[in-house]
Amino acid sequence: MNIHQLSVTYEERQDRLLLRLNTQDSQEFRFWLTRRMCTRLMPAIDQSVVRLEAAQPGVAAPDPMAQQMLTEIKRDAFLQKADFSTPFEAKAQQLPLGDEPLLITDAQLSLQTGGGLAITFQEKNPDMPVKSCQLNLQASLVHGLIHLIHQALVKADWGYTPAPVVQTTDAPGEAAPVAPRYTH
Repeated sequence: MNIHQLSVTYEERQDRLLLRLNTQDSQEFRFWLTRRMCTRLMPAIDQSVVRLEAAQPGVAAPDPMAQQMLTEIKRDAFLQKADFSTPFEAKAQQLPLGDEPLLITDAQLSLQTGGGLAITFQEKNPDMPVKSCQLNLQASLVHGLIHLIHQALVKADWGYTPAPVVQTTDAPGEAAPVAPRYTH
């Protein structure tokens, strides 16, 4: 899936965030993010992007504070180049997940060896099969997604304030910690 555009809007009637993405081959994927899911998911995405940026080849960030500063510099550089003025093109020819957005009840994050972040969104209903979708995002798209979600959270007026990212240091040669899993 080659992502063409991302959009995050606050839908007041639903009191949820609507995350939409369209691909270069005219597919659209839509997800509902509740307040509870956002408060659990955003700190994990923030931590993951810090780890993602610190894992880039040629990057030497010796401590968590330096890793956080590096991430903020990279985010600022991305935001200066990003195009947030082009309207989202809602011309999907295909809706692979169906007409209704997935109501995200679970999310798993994992860093990919190639330098991306895999986010798996799931909708679990007791009487229905699990629906899921995995997004593989490069660091620049993760920065854009974080920015768009933060903008929508301000409009939602849910009182969400990003917590400072606390990075744990892994000993050299130590395996990466198990990917976080969040359930709604």
